[in-house]
Amino acid sequence: MEDLVIRDVDVVDGTGADSYRADVVVDGGRIVSIVKEAAAAGCQRPKAVRELDAEGLVLSPGFIDMHAHSDLALLRDPDHSAKAAQGVTLEVLGQDGLSYAPVDDRTLDGVRRSIAGWNGSGDDIDFDWRSVGEYLDRLDRGIAVNAAYLVPQGTVRALVVGWDDREATPTELDRMRRLVAEGLEQGAVGMSSGLTYTPGRYARNAELTELCRVVAAYGGYYCPHHRSYGAGALEAYAEMVELSRQAGCPLHLAHATLNFGVNEGRAPELLALLDDALASGADVTLDTYPYTAGCTTLAALLPSWASEGGPQEILRRLTDDGTAERIRHDLETVGSDGCHGVPVDWDTIEISGVGAPGLGEYVGRTVRESAALRGEAPWTTARRLLVEDRLAPAILQHVGHEENVRAIMRHRVHTGGSDGILQGTKPHPRAYGTFPRYLGRYVRELGVLSLEECVARLTGRPAARLRLPDRGLVREGHRADLVLFDPRTVAAGSAYDAPRTPPTGIPYVLIDGRFVIEDGRRTDVLAGRAVRRSPVAG
Repeated sequence: MEDLVIRDVDVVDGTGADSYRADVVVDGGRIVSIVKEAAAAGCQRPKAVRELDAEGLVLSPGFIDMHAHSDLALLRDPDHSAKAAQGVTLEVLGQDGLSYAPVDDRTLDGVRRSIAGWNGSGDDIDFDWRSVGEYLDRLDRGIAVNAAYLVPQGTVRALVVGWDDREATPTELDRMRRLVAEGLEQGAVGMSSGLTYTPGRYARNAELTELCRVVAAYGGYYCPHHRSYGAGALEAYAEMVELSRQAGCPLHLAHATLNFGVNEGRAPELLALLDDALASGADVTLDTYPYTAGCTTLAALLPSWASEGGPQEILRRLTDDGTAERIRHDLETVGSDGCHGVPVDWDTIEISGVGAPGLGEYVGRTVRESAALRGEAPWTTARRLLVEDRLAPAILQHVGHEENVRAIMRHRVHTGGSDGILQGTKPHPRAYGTFPRYLGRYVRELGVLSLEECVARLTGRPAARLRLPDRGLVREGHRADLVLFDPRTVAAGSAYDAPRTPPTGIPYVLIDGRFVIEDGRRTDVLAGRAVRRSPVAG
């Protein structure tokens, strides 16, 4: 007998097609049979060791988080209910140009400090890898959900060039090409950049184009966090479209938002830019999260000149009064490139997490609120926090616009990504609620997307971008990474004031045919593994 039959379930298969009623049979980690309208037809119904009555539930492919920051969380927390409970069965790591492979000892130390606000210090992790392949091997020991990896361009640059603002030499560029190629050969699905983060931001377009040509040769895609999401955002999007065209490389625009007051109501301009690119033959997709607030590190707001040289140099500059005053002027008056060219509004910057427990009083307050309690200027408070917490503070940035969020998620190349940062006392609720929020708020409550179209954006379309031939659809022969949810009750429990509240209406999640969530509770199954895509070139 087969392992499992899911009876009388409404199948939303990930293609965008209309749902249908069926019995779905799973065996050996794959979907082996789909018997449509089995009960109504009166035919011999499939039997299995276990039968699950799914009347009233929807069966869909497992959700694919196209922008995740679980690079250490998957190793640190075997439970990982933040994602598993949402129905996420695959996360794409290595985002925003900074992650933990490929590295040497020196580079690893700088990266760990640079993105402690995303992933924690890593003091609880045994970093027993250095290459991309070794990191993927580490994931293969057993994790909560599957994970794919992007070669992080900023980490590659740190390894070869360092943290300085200068052009790479021809020899250095050749070595960066080799490292990107090696990462793709070892199983990465593409390359990411963080072009407002040090040191990836120091790469000129010619350098990025050369690396993207390597990515294209291996069948991967380029995923940039581009140079601005505020002032100059539309120009930054156009820059990435043109760069990918020059390189002949597929493009996936990370967390494709239009934020800050300068971009209110401007989503149609972005969508027109994308439509023109698609009409000319460009291969472009994007991801978004269904929230208006952003999330990053407090240090990310600093101007690029203040970040040159890496974390130690940043701290040195912050402790020098004259240099710190220059930083304040760039932040508050000019609009630093780290803050997307917009003068910082300290009322919109909420501290969401700190590294040092003694600084917990800052969490949940805006910088201006904390400054007022101390009777000091906001920059004084921000500067002290950066220095005392060694650049670790994470922030929520309340600068988005709901009309832009809705318009972009309607576009035909849209996919879902949480950009979920799990670190901090009060993280962004998107880390725990992105996927049920799409289904509950934007499908059932607001009708922005149909259920079938929304599921396609969370499953089939991401799998196509990742070029995974046997994932992302409910189809015979495909892997049994599946979600069962109640369309009448599915909702994000997480909110800004209670960000770790679990979702409702998702009673079952399967990975490789094994129950990761059963009757709404996390099992002890660790069915996740690294998902490697075989390169098309060698």
